[in-house]
Amino acid sequence: MYGAPLSKKAKKMMLLGAGELGKEVVLEAQRLGVETIAVDRYKNAPAMQVAHRAHVIDMTDGAQLRAVIERERPDLVVPEIEAIATTTLVELEAQGLHVVPTARAAQLTMDREGIRRLAAETLNLPTARYEFADSLDELRRAVGRIGTPCVVKPIMSSSGKGQSVCQSPDEVESVWAYAMESGRVRNSRVIVESFVQFDSEITLLTVRSTSGTNFCAPIGHVQKDGDYIESWQPHNLTNAQRLEAEHIAKSITDALGGYGVFGVELFIAPDKVYFSEVSPRPHDTGLVTLITQDLSEFALHVRAILGFPISEITLRTPGASRALKSPIASDAYQVGGIDKALAVPQTQVRLFGKPTATVGRRLGVVLSAGSDVATARARAETAASGIEITRP
Repeated sequence: MYGAPLSKKAKKMMLLGAGELGKEVVLEAQRLGVETIAVDRYKNAPAMQVAHRAHVIDMTDGAQLRAVIERERPDLVVPEIEAIATTTLVELEAQGLHVVPTARAAQLTMDREGIRRLAAETLNLPTARYEFADSLDELRRAVGRIGTPCVVKPIMSSSGKGQSVCQSPDEVESVWAYAMESGRVRNSRVIVESFVQFDSEITLLTVRSTSGTNFCAPIGHVQKDGDYIESWQPHNLTNAQRLEAEHIAKSITDALGGYGVFGVELFIAPDKVYFSEVSPRPHDTGLVTLITQDLSEFALHVRAILGFPISEITLRTPGASRALKSPIASDAYQVGGIDKALAVPQTQVRLFGKPTATVGRRLGVVLSAGSDVATARARAETAASGIEITRP
């Protein structure tokens, strides 16, 4: 542990996972007088740099997780990542711990199987066809039934790690190996999904609070290998598509329960809206709300989980974001070209402060606004192209 307490009277919030999204949550919580504790598997993670105190533990170890929670006795525990001993959270919640949004939500969304079965089999929401596989032989049979191309994902991973498109039966072995070796925890099971022909994919940030359920303007995004590259807001939907998207988002978040922001991912096809995934926390594609909305997804999340009302969510300007991903692996790195990026009109650069770089790791984000989405996206692309991440 390092850091010092704020006050014996302040409400205390513990984040499990201290990445860039958690960093913004910590800052918003502190603006409302909350004492913050950041927990992660490595020292000096982004949220630890701004939290009042920090702990480094293996969050998948139930004993370590229980020990740090019992030591700090937080009023709120806010999971920021999937790789957590959620069974321990369920046990502690039964003893009175307040887990955001609920321990059940954290457990169900920790792996893709629980949330997919809830959406498709319990709520009857439209999804891609899917099967699960526990071995290479099972994957071969599942791919044969689903057909190619199909998408293969570990049931538990983050930021698209281990996800790939299987283009033919000849690729089954390689996609299985990639899924097994990727992710923050050891994978032994995958989901195989039929390839949905969609026009776009969106994130519908859904906010559950004492005021009911509210929705942010739809966020369009581009992913590569399952990881976010670019997002923009608002994404244009027909009225029918918007209503269907909101119906799906409300159905799944009502089933999960609790207060806070949920990132509901959807595929928009010409004749249907498909549920894809849901995160019971702010979403990486929602970083764009730092420049587009009067209240970012992080401010909304904190207000909601503290029990404050949220009367409306205002989109101030169209905007776009571009992830800054590392091309190098290094224990030290430097970021150049910030001056060029900031010369682009209505543009901001946010560096996350991650202590080390790995190839493909997201180290920052460019945010741009404009009179319309096309202008904002062009500005963000121009600004990001001038950023260079190199060794010192």
